[in-house]
Amino acid sequence: MRRLGVVPNQWRRLRPPLLPSTKRKLPFTKTPSKKLILKYIPFLVVLALLPPIFFHLRLKRFQQMRLKKCRWVENPPLVCAHGGDSSKAAPNTMDAYRIAIDSHVDCIEIDVSRSLDGELFALHDRDLQRMSGNGTAKVGYMSKNEIKELDASFLLQSEFGNQKVPTIDDALGLVSQSVRQVVLDVKVGPPSYEKGLANDILSVVQRTNCKNCLIWAKSDILGRDVIKLTSDVPVGYIVLKDFSTGKTSKLLRMKDATVAGVYHPLIDERLVRILHGWLRRHSIGGVSAI
Repeated sequence: MRRLGVVPNQWRRLRPPLLPSTKRKLPFTKTPSKKLILKYIPFLVVLALLPPIFFHLRLKRFQQMRLKKCRWVENPPLVCAHGGDSSKAAPNTMDAYRIAIDSHVDCIEIDVSRSLDGELFALHDRDLQRMSGNGTAKVGYMSKNEIKELDASFLLQSEFGNQKVPTIDDALGLVSQSVRQVVLDVKVGPPSYEKGLANDILSVVQRTNCKNCLIWAKSDILGRDVIKLTSDVPVGYIVLKDFSTGKTSKLLRMKDATVAGVYHPLIDERLVRILHGWLRRHSIGGVSAI
């Protein structure tokens, strides 16, 4: 048997000769220096800040346009109850005012008429005529005692019992601290009955400490008298159409007035455009539709 031994060198498998390396040397890449990095940092910061700044400015512009077109969203019009809530109680009664306040209205309009002996009542001639049964009755021809004897409960079936005609003192004592705005719609009595009326109304406003009272009337004489007496109480005038003659009262006629009340059928796009321009020029408070 043949003895195994060391394999001769010539019998060993020869390794293939090493070939020259075919790897290509990569070109030398220089690592960015610290100075170069610092040079580009401001650019990168600006690039990162541009999108949020752009969208912030766009949002701000959008909000400005929205406010310009829809200013009423930020400052909505007041909801005003004429004579209180006249759907559940007779107008210009204490019950009508209480119901309106409980309904959270922003504003209450109170009709103001002066009796023959100078007492100011929350009363309109048309309601006086219905209560008295006299179609020609005028507040200015009746004394305060005669007016206090009237009862408005028959004007509207109501569960409330107090339907007497209140004085302006009583009305303001209840209303002025409960709503944002009180409008005193002054009715001028018999011819030349404006004499001393402005002073009487301002006396009640001061006596009741009504800081949110606005006085307006169809009579420009009364409005100008109030303006002459004080600058603390805002004054308005009313634009109406005389249906007997077809004439409309002048729109821009009282420079120092704060509010222009316009009879609603007269409001159109042209009128609103004129009023807005006038309000901007004179820094006037607002326009009301009646």
